[in-house]
Amino acid sequence: MTFRLAHLSDPHLGPLPRPHRRELLGKRVTGYLNWTRGRCRFHDMEVLAQVVADMKAHHPSHVVMTGDISNLGLPSEFQRARDWLETLGPSETVSFVPGNHDAYVRGSLPDLARAFVPWTSGETRGGWPYPYLRMRENVAIIGLSSAVPTPFFIAAGHLGFAQLARVEELLAATKRAGLIRVVVLHHPPESGPASRLSRGLIDGQAFVRLIRRAGAELILHGHDHRLRLTRLKGPRSLVPVVGVPSASALYGQPHNRAGYHLFEIIGNSEDYKITARARGLLPGSLAVGDLGALAL
Repeated sequence: MTFRLAHLSDPHLGPLPRPHRRELLGKRVTGYLNWTRGRCRFHDMEVLAQVVADMKAHHPSHVVMTGDISNLGLPSEFQRARDWLETLGPSETVSFVPGNHDAYVRGSLPDLARAFVPWTSGETRGGWPYPYLRMRENVAIIGLSSAVPTPFFIAAGHLGFAQLARVEELLAATKRAGLIRVVVLHHPPESGPASRLSRGLIDGQAFVRLIRRAGAELILHGHDHRLRLTRLKGPRSLVPVVGVPSASALYGQPHNRAGYHLFEIIGNSEDYKITARARGLLPGSLAVGDLGALAL
């Protein structure tokens, strides 16, 4: 049986609702200016609709959306985001993890935690839903939150000791159950020391060591707005780490323009095969099509 997994990220849904004056205190001021002065033209909702239509035409078994569904983390944006997630499919077949724009300021966090419960609930229980485990057929989807409020001009992420410890437990348990483990988060786990503090995962090295001990079969992330393929050492083999472009990006180099990834997963944790293809805006075109296989 083939499990088909679609991966979308960073749609930055627009248009931006008009914020109240009190909502533009602090970091949201610069984010609002960035959006109105250019970012709003970079993220095209018609292109996003084409990407989603193409994805749905391939009938994925499950969809993961790895964050930055909003721009300023406004409550009104979260309501629009919920409505959009519902268009991807039933919440049982769609999983969400937040990005730095979703946790833009500390005041975003309570609304963020409440808004996306249908897309983060699973076999785990507790207050803050991360990490969560969603077991679907032969696949274990383990969702992490790297989204934390940060100072001006910083877009870094952080997992924290408690979340990392729980992730290791989930990886071990699902390995024993024979499931193929797919870890999803917003920030790329690997980056240099300088970028780790400004745009990367601050405790990325702790995550890398965790994967070296516990392993995984696939790791998916967003944040970089580009196709990115790296590998981490696992206990017995290398683990593919795959970043996807923004699902709504109108401009940029071919690996930056709007797209998504489609994975086909068969087998179990001891004997499995994962293949992947990139789909998105074709070169020199606004049509969505096949961009080739990913060399996992």
